[in-house]
Amino acid sequence: MSINRVVVSGNLTRDPEVRQAGATSVMQFGIAVNDRRKNSQSDQWEDVPNFFDVLVWGARGEGLSRVLTKGMKVAVEGKLRWSQWETQDGSKRSKVEIVADNVDFMSSGGQRDNNAPAAARDNYSAPSSSAPSVEVLTEDIPF
Repeated sequence: MSINRVVVSGNLTRDPEVRQAGATSVMQFGIAVNDRRKNSQSDQWEDVPNFFDVLVWGARGEGLSRVLTKGMKVAVEGKLRWSQWETQDGSKRSKVEIVADNVDFMSSGGQRDNNAPAAARDNYSAPSSSAPSVEVLTEDIPF
């Protein structure tokens, strides 16, 4: 059995783009996810960005495209997909992208469209700031 799940949070590197892929639509945006590394020369910790393309299929992507803007901080949950292709000059290229199941707002980078579908406004809102208490989380643990 294989497990292919990923959760990342970061900032949109560009505004979303929606295109048709056969009978359905697909929304794509870029996300920058920082990694912390210690610089061996300066002995200081640095943020090093990783860049990923994110895909959201169907009506969810269309609704989100009216809400998301460059610079917004989001959390993305989904699966990784690797693809490869050959360019016109014969060189081989490949990339890993995230096919999103969930996109949660962590900040508003721009104006939200209040005319966006309710699914985009309600199902993809920022995570709740009040986490359940420790007692609630541990009451069903059998040991």
